[in-house]
Amino acid sequence: MKIDIIGDIHGCYHEFVELTKLLGYNWEHGIPLHPSGRKLGFVGDLTDRGPESLKVIRAVWRLVIELDAAYYVPGNHCNKLYRYFLGNKVQLKHGLETTAAEYEALSSSDQEEIKSMFMQLYDNSPLYHILDEDMLVMAHAGIREDYIGQQSSKVKTFVLYGDITGETLPDGRPVRRDWASQYHGQKIIVYGHTPVLDARIVNQTYNVDTGAVFGNKLSALRYPELEVVSVPSTMPFVKEKFTY
Repeated sequence: MKIDIIGDIHGCYHEFVELTKLLGYNWEHGIPLHPSGRKLGFVGDLTDRGPESLKVIRAVWRLVIELDAAYYVPGNHCNKLYRYFLGNKVQLKHGLETTAAEYEALSSSDQEEIKSMFMQLYDNSPLYHILDEDMLVMAHAGIREDYIGQQSSKVKTFVLYGDITGETLPDGRPVRRDWASQYHGQKIIVYGHTPVLDARIVNQTYNVDTGAVFGNKLSALRYPELEVVSVPSTMPFVKEKFTY
């Protein structure tokens, strides 16, 4: 299996295009397709905070649903956008307000189309992907070894939000345990969720969320080569958002 797994895009469509071109993908048909059949992987949080969330949704929908040319797992921002589209009461903050503003600016028919696309993408995607004959796992915020293969509310919380303690930091972010340092499995786990300055490789885990939306870079892990490829962000740099 040959796959390029991209970290949290958060509406940074320009960086997404540049990264996929650097990885050898061709945009001749308006989406990134690889001449040798490599596929893309997305670890969630496609939208929010960045300038072009809806373009990202359209591209990923085409790749995953229309062409079966990519793999996607939802992140916590994806989950919140899904609940927003369902009409549930969600707070328009932490980035959702930017996606909602893009959505509200559309015509009613275009709103229906993008809403339908995203909900179909979300509904048809697993909580986490187990790939390459059980040797590779894609999960938004990671996954504990003993949770792999399980489906429960506890596993869902972990996969979407990380190993949270229930406490919060002064800026409102949840306190998270460093689950990756305790991971001793053989499966390679690729995830995002927590922005890091450089892809964080601990044991057999790879955090590829290098904070594109916070002005650092957008990164992908090439598998099975296990090579990290990045492009710089065009967004303003926000140092305090980075854990490592």
